[in-house]
Amino acid sequence: MSDYILAVDQGTTSSRAIVFDKTLKPIATAQQEFPQHFPVPGFVEHDPEDIWNSVITTARAAIKKADISAKNIAAIGITNQRETTVLWDKTTGKPIYNAIVWQDRRTADACAAYRAQGYEAAINKKTGLLLDPYFSATKIAWILDHVDDARQAAQDNRLAFGTIDSFLLWRLTGGKVHATDATNASRTLLLNIHSGNWDDELLALFNIPRSILPLVRDSGFDFGTTDAELFGAPIPILGIAGDQQAAMIGQGCFTPGMMKATYGTGCFALMNTGQTPVLSKNKLLTTIAYQIDGVRSYALEGSIFMAGATVQWLRDGLKIIRDANEVNELAASADPAEQVYLVPAFVGLGVPWWDAEARGALFGLTRKSGAAEIARAALEAVGYQTRDLIDAMHADGAIKGEAILRVDGGMTRSDITMQFLADMLGAPVDRPNVIETTARGVAYLAGLKAGLMPDIKAFSASWQYEKRFLPTMPPAERDQKWNGWKEAVARTLTRN
Repeated sequence: MSDYILAVDQGTTSSRAIVFDKTLKPIATAQQEFPQHFPVPGFVEHDPEDIWNSVITTARAAIKKADISAKNIAAIGITNQRETTVLWDKTTGKPIYNAIVWQDRRTADACAAYRAQGYEAAINKKTGLLLDPYFSATKIAWILDHVDDARQAAQDNRLAFGTIDSFLLWRLTGGKVHATDATNASRTLLLNIHSGNWDDELLALFNIPRSILPLVRDSGFDFGTTDAELFGAPIPILGIAGDQQAAMIGQGCFTPGMMKATYGTGCFALMNTGQTPVLSKNKLLTTIAYQIDGVRSYALEGSIFMAGATVQWLRDGLKIIRDANEVNELAASADPAEQVYLVPAFVGLGVPWWDAEARGALFGLTRKSGAAEIARAALEAVGYQTRDLIDAMHADGAIKGEAILRVDGGMTRSDITMQFLADMLGAPVDRPNVIETTARGVAYLAGLKAGLMPDIKAFSASWQYEKRFLPTMPPAERDQKWNGWKEAVARTLTRN
């Protein structure tokens, strides 16, 4: 019986594969980190072959751990780090340059030039996005302009562009399918989110040939089948969604007004706004939440570039912890009288600042400050930045009344972080039974297409929280801490 779903969760620092049964219970998991490349300050790259190898290795390992064969798998779902950009040769399937990661800031000057020429308002109206190096379009143009023969190869229809989902789909199908889904397409600065199509005016503006772009499909779609030799038998690929949208689905946020925040490498908060896109007045992004049976639903999104990645910096940069799990105990030992702020603008600041040139800074250090205080500041930065996002949603009128936030991702295992988050928001924070909801969301999409899963209403009703964090901090203390954060950010910004 084909009663299982294989979810491929390709993230920024690692790839995971999870086998789910038809009740969406995880049966087996495999995970593998891969190298990060920082060739010069502000540049962040991945070797696409590292990504590919980690995906295949973890997928095979998860299938083996589950003690099943490829014939038992009804479908594969792919969820991925978004905006990260790959160009490859259509004949050989080989990338022509490293993947430029969503965190990369090399195109900040190009974005500033477009902004100075007055293009941002029109781009925002069509795409729901802002002019920022975060998105794919200027990354594509950079590769075409900096790799020998790349632009000519693109004009000769010899190159393909894709976000990571497209690259994996191409490889998994042996080069037979060049496609993406609407959620990933909506993160490129090239898709008109109102029509759901690539926009000719935007392609001309960024000087990108249409021939390199993938076909845009529903998030639940028959994308083709894997080459039989990869897993021992062909497996249908029936679901694709960007990681944050997949998490939104996994959290059951199908009703307008529902909101989730995922804490992985970065943090991304999405609020469902239904079938009508809401353009923000406070620098939030408007994005496609999911597209099922040709119907698009939208979300407002706030992005924090550094969340779990800040803990990695404590481990790999400062070396004040040996393992990410040590940060909680270290932070808990901090002197409560010390108030250190870490503004983690290592790769710029996202919502609501969108300052690509801002850089990380520590404020409030005294002679007594040490590793514990810096660790606590790193965790508290997550709460402060999330409040920035929620406040922007309130200002846009998107939140009516109290906001209950559903959270997921690796950092939500930290009770100290989640409690501080609830305290900063002054509102409940719900951690679900299954915190790795990204894989669960895309497994649901694939399983729904395969006919294994219940309808959206029944799936949403099955969601439960494992723990609800309620605010306990006195309002005066909250305000004092919040004012200190705002002052620290103001000192970090390079532009208003």
